Amino acid sequence: MDTQVRQTVITPPSRWNLPSARELWRAREVAVRLGQRDIIVRYRQTIFGVTWVILQPLVSAGIFTVVFGQIADLSTGAIPYFLFTLAGMLAWNLFNQSLGQASGSMVSNQALVQKVFFPRLLVPVSSMASVLVDFTVGLMLAVVLLFVYGINPGWAVLLLPVWVALIVLIGTGIGLAAAAYMVKYRDVQYVLPWTVQVLLYASPVAYALAEVPDNLRWLFDINPITWFLEAFRWSLVGGEMPATWQIVALAVAAPLIFLLGTLVFQKNEREFADYI
Repeated sequence: MDTQVRQTVITPPSRWNLPSARELWRAREVAVRLGQRDIIVRYRQTIFGVTWVILQPLVSAGIFTVVFGQIADLSTGAIPYFLFTLAGMLAWNLFNQSLGQASGSMVSNQALVQKVFFPRLLVPVSSMASVLVDFTVGLMLAVVLLFVYGINPGWAVLLLPVWVALIVLIGTGIGLAAAAYMVKYRDVQYVLPWTVQVLLYASPVAYALAEVPDNLRWLFDINPITWFLEAFRWSLVGGEMPATWQIVALAVAAPLIFLLGTLVFQKNEREFADYI
């Protein structure tokens, strides 16, 4: 009786290649398990649990409100300063956590990467599960505050999922490239947080874009973080609609950044097991 033996041939990736959709689908259970593990580890054996997810943007928004809204006396128009800053912090935290989780995913899972074969792209992608859970909790808090302040964002709220997806694409795309180089150069794990901290104050997270001096406005206009902050805030708390070119630029830049990050990740994938 003839028996057929199924063979799996593992071929090294080419220098510049995209991941195989078939391989990713076959290994989908790995991504699900990794995502579940990240969520469980994040909330198990913690004192504050979900409370920390709520306190973090609240405290940050409160401090920024005092510093920029009262001490510096900056204006946010008709939108209450606290709600304005909270919306900015939600968008910023989504970007920051997407970047941070993706960039450190390979180093934190080095034992798994060395011993088991599966598409390595699933490691940083699966880390987005815990990020989205945290964001959802914070967004629910923002919705409650919208009712408290009596703010009606209007039809623009329907575009909120679009901005969330684009923010995750930008953060993950940069994180994929950082993850690839962090395997070789551990300096990345020190330089990246510092760079992100600088960007926090160099972007209109806690202050309105209208408060930026005209001679510096062009620096903010070319910053992709400004694009998604303005779009996200417009959809969540209302206010002035971002410029059309910013929305178009955001829609083009986010997938492009993710694509470039994926290509860099795939290019270096063959060396992960050796360096990690």
